[in-house]
Amino acid sequence: MQDRSTLSLKPKPAAAAAGSGKARRKPFRIAGLPAVAALFDRDPDRAEKLYFDERLKEAAGPFCARLAAGRKPYRLVPAAELEKIAGSAMHGGIVAEAAPRPVLPFSLDLARGWAATGLPLLILDGVSNPHNLGAILRTAAFFGIDRVLISDHPSQALPSEAAYRVAEGGFEHVNLHRTADFPATLKALGGLYRTIGTALGPFPSLSDLTRRAEGKPVAVVMGNEEHGMPPASQAACTELVTIAGSGRVQSLNVSATTAILAFLMTRGA
Repeated sequence: MQDRSTLSLKPKPAAAAAGSGKARRKPFRIAGLPAVAALFDRDPDRAEKLYFDERLKEAAGPFCARLAAGRKPYRLVPAAELEKIAGSAMHGGIVAEAAPRPVLPFSLDLARGWAATGLPLLILDGVSNPHNLGAILRTAAFFGIDRVLISDHPSQALPSEAAYRVAEGGFEHVNLHRTADFPATLKALGGLYRTIGTALGPFPSLSDLTRRAEGKPVAVVMGNEEHGMPPASQAACTELVTIAGSGRVQSLNVSATTAILAFLMTRGA
């Protein structure tokens, strides 16, 4: 057995390619003023093109000036044409084409640095719906959680145009990392974090997520929308908790659950 202190958890080649390969780095259509504004505020050099309708002409002015300085195209277009460009009626009057931010590799050395800050960590293990991924990144950004770790679960959603649209700029504020051999990652993280898995069943009700255990900050793991966390992932956590409701419906949507947990994780920050 390899000593935990020397364990290096790097993405498998396929996982790395999914986030940083050329196929994934082709431009996304990033729609909506909050998402486009976040792009130009945080990393304007990624923007390649801009389209907007008459409603957003004034708001688009600073973005156009930035693109003009880089000799990149921008265009005022009719609403019907913008819908075709966006591929959706849910474009909010403005669409930028830009490379998505890469999904970054993970290592235990990196996690040690994270834990040393004392800040909480959000972990996703098989959240498969891109809209849920986008909503979770929006929540993370809202509460100041600036890193999210995702697993190599085969159902795990990766950044997409749909996720970017729902995130309302959240992707620009959160670093997304991916790890291979997820149960081993969770076991290793247990030496650095109070790792808390969320699950349905006869588990303790959710309590204080700001409490440190042996000085360790909190890391919360969210599972797949339909099946929850796999048994191996549950076994690798230091704790399992549930959110008790009225019983009228079985559970909350994973993005709604994450919003509750993110508030609890950061309320003492």
